[in-house]
Amino acid sequence: MAGEIGFGRAMTDDPRHRRAATLIGAASIELSPRDTLDGEELRDLFAAGATVFVNHPGSVTHHDIVAACARLRRAGFIPVPHVAARRLASFTQARDFLERAVAEAEITRALIIGGDPDHPAGPFRDSLDLLTTGVVEQSGLAEIVLAGYPEGHPLVDRRTLDAALRAKLVLAEERGLSASVVSQFAFDPAPIREWIASLRAQGLACPVRIGVAGPAGVATLAKFAVRCGIGASLRALGRGHAAFARILVEAGPDPLIDALVAAEDDAAPIDGLHLFTFGGLRRTAAWIRSRTA
Repeated sequence: MAGEIGFGRAMTDDPRHRRAATLIGAASIELSPRDTLDGEELRDLFAAGATVFVNHPGSVTHHDIVAACARLRRAGFIPVPHVAARRLASFTQARDFLERAVAEAEITRALIIGGDPDHPAGPFRDSLDLLTTGVVEQSGLAEIVLAGYPEGHPLVDRRTLDAALRAKLVLAEERGLSASVVSQFAFDPAPIREWIASLRAQGLACPVRIGVAGPAGVATLAKFAVRCGIGASLRALGRGHAAFARILVEAGPDPLIDALVAAEDDAAPIDGLHLFTFGGLRRTAAWIRSRTA
């Protein structure tokens, strides 16, 4: 498989390559409820028992997300729905969303995020507002996943982001919820390492899955980088650096993961990886096989 998609490599006895393969093989993946390859068909691509996040774009309803999670559960995957607070029209809708996801898809955790609409559809300005209501634990969830931003957020300054994350982690502990963080994807290992070091320096010791952009085309990477506000990488793409963009595409996620593994601290190992597939499920699956075979 290594030569099939151009950026794989044969496995070696190098312990760092083995470590990278272990992380890649255990990575969670993310898809949209609109992706046609969910449920049964995914079993041909990804390992049984894989954790699959289902995102919450503006073009779908919470009913679509619950249905996708139920299909994934029936196919033997572990679904984790995104719950975008600013997309929820009411407390009643939030409760229906979570209770149905627990009952119909047997979810035990959800990614609680603010969401990106300019104006909230209902009473929740952000994810902390939603968590404060108690609806998450009342719905039967045992764990929440929170979003992290190694290269910052296009609309929120770093100090506010850090304070909000601390507040949500404290609230989760008070409510008896386990908590972890999954980061936005980035292309440069340096800000990722610095961000995690900053979290640990603040005493925030929850597990952190590092977001990685799966193999994708130039236009797709640029679109999602612009949408998500990816720091230095965004600026380079925004200036039309075609050579830079081609390097990202041709290299795929390998250089970033290899750099993170090379700098891994034995006393503070990487907790895990999270792969953003950007609709390229088959290509992502082929790449995983090329790094883990």
